[in-house]
Formats: sequence, structure tokens, C-alpha cells
Amino acid sequence: MALLEHIGRFFDPLSILIVFGGAFAIAVARSARGDVARAFAALGPMVRGDPEADAAAATRAANAVEAVAQLKGIACADRVQTAGRFLRRAAFQLSSASSPERFALWARSELAERRRRHAGAAGFWAALADAAPAMGMIGTIAGLIGMFAAMDDAARIGPPMALALLTTLYGIILSSAIAGPIAARLERLSEAEIAWQRRVLDRFEMLAHAELNGVRPALRVVS
Repeated sequence: MALLEHIGRFFDPLSILIVFGGAFAIAVARSARGDVARAFAALGPMVRGDPEADAAAATRAANAVEAVAQLKGIACADRVQTAGRFLRRAAFQLSSASSPERFALWARSELAERRRRHAGAAGFWAALADAAPAMGMIGTIAGLIGMFAAMDDAARIGPPMALALLTTLYGIILSSAIAGPIAARLERLSEAEIAWQRRVLDRFEMLAHAELNGVRPALRVVS
């Protein structure tokens, strides 16, 4: 009970509202439509994400697609069973490509759109991390004003002093221990994901050039 009472001293609804509510409102105002939903939807993949395993699985799938394309043509590329939605879309676009240029155009557009979505999700958490210390400082200033207003009564100084200290603490926690690390991890995962997706699309583009330009290269397998 003593421990719970001690922990309870660090809980103040008004301080939480000022810091968390204010920082969230600022982050929403700075984000584009849809970015907030993406930011929270990205939390699951962020925890489960394994870029190296995803890249290895993508390489195996690309090898299978390339083998089928070499034997039967790129029109059969979408018959390869792949677990990832991105790979299925890429294989379908390859199988239905009328020219290498059309596939390359789709690939560039797809990667650009993915970068935009990833940047929006990570940007929301970065904005939250950026706004939290400022909201903590606002709460601290409000608490100091309350303290100075109650200087003639020592019994009234406690609540505004707690507000001043706790808002600073909450701002640091939200920025440095929650939102900041989330934004950084999402950015790293995005870079790793875009990298292996670009490699896969480059291989598929080479297949499209080889077949649609009438040159069939030797089968190569990338491990």
C-alpha cells in the first residue's frame, strides 16, 4: 500500500491533460489527413517487424518469380504464391506489364507512395515528441504562476508546485521515452523495408526488359 501511495503521487490528471492532451493536439494539427490513423496502426508492425527476415523472404519469393518467368514468361509471374501483399502486387504488375517502362513507372509510384505513408506515420510520433517538452514547460509556467499567487499561504503552494514539476516530468517521459523512440524505430524500419522492396522491383524490372525487349537472360538466383 505504501508503494502504491508513493506511485500515486506521480499521477495528476490535470498534468496529464496538459502534456499528453496538448502534445497530441499539436501533433494532429501538424499531421496530414490519415497520418494519425497510420501512426497508431504502425505500432503493431513496429513491435513485430523483422527487416532481415522480411528481406530474406522477399529474396526467396523473387527467386521463385524469376524462375517461373524464365521458364514460362512474365505473364505467369503472378502464379507464384507469396505471403506478402507487396510481393503479390509486384508480381501481378509484372505479369500484366505491357512494357518495361509501364512497370518501372508503377514501381516508382509505388515506392514513392510507401515512403509518403511511412513518413507520415513516423512524422506524427516525431511531432508528438517535439511538442511534449513545450507542453511540459507551459504546465510548469502555469504552476509557477499559481505558486507565486499563493505565496501568502504556504498550504496552497503544494498543488501548483506539483503541477509545475509533474508537467515537466511528463513532457520528458512522453518525448524521450515514448514518442521519440517510436518515431526513430519507425524510420529505421521504413528505410530497411524500402531498401528490400527497391531491390525486388529492380529485379522484376530487369525481367520485364529482358522479355518484352526480346532478350532472355540466364537464370540467376540471389541468396
